[in-house]
Amino acid sequence: MGIWSDIRSWFGWGGGSTAAGAPAETPQTVPAPGQAQPPATPASPTSPGQGAQAGQPAAGTGGTAAPAALAGTVFTADFSSARQWVAGRSSAYPNMGPTNRGDHKLDYLVRQYCPGGVFSAVARAGDGLWNCNLLTTEGSPDGFQVRAGDVLRARVTLPTGAGAWPAIWTWRDGRNEVDVFEYHPDNPNLLELSNHMGSGSYLYWRDQSGAVAPGATIDLRVTLGARSVDWYVNGRRVYADGRGVGVGWHAYLIVNMSVSDGTYHPRPSGPAGTRLSWVCHSLTVER
Repeated sequence: MGIWSDIRSWFGWGGGSTAAGAPAETPQTVPAPGQAQPPATPASPTSPGQGAQAGQPAAGTGGTAAPAALAGTVFTADFSSARQWVAGRSSAYPNMGPTNRGDHKLDYLVRQYCPGGVFSAVARAGDGLWNCNLLTTEGSPDGFQVRAGDVLRARVTLPTGAGAWPAIWTWRDGRNEVDVFEYHPDNPNLLELSNHMGSGSYLYWRDQSGAVAPGATIDLRVTLGARSVDWYVNGRRVYADGRGVGVGWHAYLIVNMSVSDGTYHPRPSGPAGTRLSWVCHSLTVER
């Protein structure tokens, strides 16, 4: 979702954002350093609810049911907790924020918590930027990190306004990034799913069932396996990347709302005080 310019050159990553215009639906290698995803031609899905995915079983509405839950919940998000979260600062943004224009964002991070899981962006007066919510476990008193083998679950309500750019992702030391999801309402039935570890992989998954849409509430599940990261939407596997995060992997959580600057997705309009929002109703990690 954002990255220091020097980290780009060291590790060859863009931000957690794969900011695509008309995106493709096949898993690919993560793109050139520091670049958001360019527009690509959508591929025809191979089955309802599934992006074309070479070497992977059919998924989406006709895919494999999610396996049984792990026994132990080690993290339950409280988005109003200053013990769990740091608000409005992240090493994923240059100089810890508040802006990240190099990643095609109009964000101006604000140090506000998000009771009820409501993440917002509010248009500012005068500078064209938006006051944006970002919470991270990095630097918090609890300092929670997800680990290889963990299972993350979230229930989210997607935004409706053009330019909204919600995400749940991981970050540590300029890399260690896995995107649980990103979403842009101008691609109404599409979720961006990415693993930036190693050579990286991603899938622009286009839902054919009608479950993914502006304003829709969906359940997400990601298994952060050492050998494969698997994404589930509403209980069905939609992508297994076959790459994983590696045995010793660990990273902080980030939940945020960004705003697109118009490069790959529409720039929002409206006077100062205009609001965009989405809701993370729940976020848990099982181990």
